[in-house]
Amino acid sequence: MTAPLSASGLYQRLLGYAVPYWRLFGIAVLSMVLFAATDTGLAALMKPMLDGNFIERDPRTIRFVPLALIGLFALRGITGFITRYTMSWIGRRIVQELRRAVFHRQLRLPVRYFDNHPAGRMLSRLTFDVEQVAEAATNAVTVLLRDSLTALFLLLYMFWISGWLTLLFFVTGPVLIVLLRMVSRRFRLLSRRIQDSMGELTQYSEEVIHGQRLVKAFNGEQWQEQQFEAVNERNRRLQMKMAAALGASTPVVQLIAACVLALVIYLATLDAVTQQISVGSFVSFIAAMLLLLQPIKRLTNVNALIQRGVAAARSIFALLDETEEPDNGRLALQRAGGTIEFRDVGFAYDSDKGEVIQDLSFSIQQGETVALVGRSGSGKSTLVNLLLRFYDPERGSIQLDGHDLRDYRLADLRRQIAMVGQDVVLFNDTLAHNIGYASPQAPDEMQIAAAAEAAHALEFINQLPQGLQTRIGDRGVLLSGGQRQRIAIARAIVKDAPILVLDEATSSLDSESESLVQAALARLSEGRTVLIVAHRLSTVERADRIVVLEQGRLAESGTHAELLANNGLYADLYRLQFREDTADDRPPG
Repeated sequence: MTAPLSASGLYQRLLGYAVPYWRLFGIAVLSMVLFAATDTGLAALMKPMLDGNFIERDPRTIRFVPLALIGLFALRGITGFITRYTMSWIGRRIVQELRRAVFHRQLRLPVRYFDNHPAGRMLSRLTFDVEQVAEAATNAVTVLLRDSLTALFLLLYMFWISGWLTLLFFVTGPVLIVLLRMVSRRFRLLSRRIQDSMGELTQYSEEVIHGQRLVKAFNGEQWQEQQFEAVNERNRRLQMKMAAALGASTPVVQLIAACVLALVIYLATLDAVTQQISVGSFVSFIAAMLLLLQPIKRLTNVNALIQRGVAAARSIFALLDETEEPDNGRLALQRAGGTIEFRDVGFAYDSDKGEVIQDLSFSIQQGETVALVGRSGSGKSTLVNLLLRFYDPERGSIQLDGHDLRDYRLADLRRQIAMVGQDVVLFNDTLAHNIGYASPQAPDEMQIAAAAEAAHALEFINQLPQGLQTRIGDRGVLLSGGQRQRIAIARAIVKDAPILVLDEATSSLDSESESLVQAALARLSEGRTVLIVAHRLSTVERADRIVVLEQGRLAESGTHAELLANNGLYADLYRLQFREDTADDRPPG
């Protein structure tokens, strides 16, 4: 990761997203200049209107002022529309680009990053934070440019009328600068806390939405509401602290400006001054001062918008600067043979908690079916994670066809492996899309139907109203567990990878579903190297070889019959499971 940027550096980097649209931005700036000039024009009209219309009764001035007033407001309307539309267009483009960049990086971050960062906070970056950044990059820039120009034009006009009266405004400059710096620090601190609070809200809501069945089953609604209310209340308090800081800073700035205005009005009534400027000039000066108050107010308020954007930008750019999943391999791989070898592999998720895999060595030959068994926590699923390069070994290496996995290009490596797990991940899309998801080229419906038939899924798919075009809901909630497993198998069939990983693929199924899934898996396994991770030992009896793990080490290896004859750890586990299964099948007494 790069070193953290300062607030100004973050804002400059943020504005860099607007650079590709500099032509449109130039049109917006020109519109802002003209818009800002209309306020000064309105104040300037006060002088001829009073002096020419009411005092001198000049006919040309009487005709000119109404037309000029209409022209000013027409120009103001046109330039205001152009400014708002162009800056909104740029803003939405920035939102699109940032979301694309964040989503792109999230897809390519290593698994370890997701282990340590809540999903809700990452979603908040994609939604809430990006909007805050876009506000700072467009709306805040609009206010800064347009209102700064408006204030500048009005001050120049006031200086032209009476230079020494205008100088009174500059007395307040240092006071306002000190005030704004103090408020900026406060806004920045509160903005960072609000970003974290929004991520916490999103995270908590997401967990409850996805776990709503568990909440209902355990009558946890009241407890969840209490927990949510605590999070919600923290967010409310932070928002109110921001509102208090914003609400206090604006009237202070306005009060300072009002004191200066009162002083100017008082001084302007002195005889020495009234002899130098006309009534129209004085009213025009006062009008310019009054018009100056609104830009000052907006410029004061925009600071909070900028600080929110800076806090959000810090969060977003921190993610964008994260190192992507390592992919330094240069070896191309069209289709692997399927020979896998683990050589003295050592691995720890957290070095403080010790290694979960220790000096593990064994091999799997091409076309062989090998089962990994052992107690919970023995490292079975960790080996699958290492094979797919979700993590890399800290010691030793894993070989595929004689080459270290890290030598292969990551996409090529993962194209060689199809996986069917216990926790099937399906998308809220059609069955056809979920089955064809893994194919590099979009398969036609005949290929998808053939895969579904091979997975014994077509029998229930044909009973659905839209068949393969049926949408299956969030995470496939509209399907049963057995149906989801068969869709996962069909997806693996379409992928047609030479290596198949079955991670507890039938552990949660009833007997009928398990029979169908086992039949589909048997067909899928033909001609492939198969690695089975299983807790239920009855599902691995037909494996060519069984590898037994104990605390991350190789305890024993052999066929089902050999391991039972050895009377070791596998035999103990098998007998224990057999007694449990017998007890479950015994009729109630």
